[in-house]
Amino acid sequence: MGSHWYALIVDAVDPERLARWWAEVLDHRVQSVSPREVVIGPDIDGHPRIVFLRHSGETPAKNRLHLDLRPDDLDGELERLVNMGARHVDVGQLEDAGWVVLADPEGNEFCIMRPQR
Repeated sequence: MGSHWYALIVDAVDPERLARWWAEVLDHRVQSVSPREVVIGPDIDGHPRIVFLRHSGETPAKNRLHLDLRPDDLDGELERLVNMGARHVDVGQLEDAGWVVLADPEGNEFCIMRPQR
């Protein structure tokens, strides 16, 4: 039997803004919008979904979960994401670590991995 990945939940101060940002990053669609949550996914009924829930404040500690993205063009994707509002984050990674750490507009960290060779 087993389980199937249904959704990832992200607390957000502005769920609609952050959901639309991630939908553009991941080429996903907004599946639903309500005052409490916004849901995005690969298509209108697709899974896994990312659900952005309204949260009243900033997270006081480091994220315990983050996304790793692997674009075909690392430099081009970094430029695109920074132009969209992502910012570089130094978590002590080595210069040649194989990934770059960024934060989304609300400070949630994620990694951009070098393309597979």
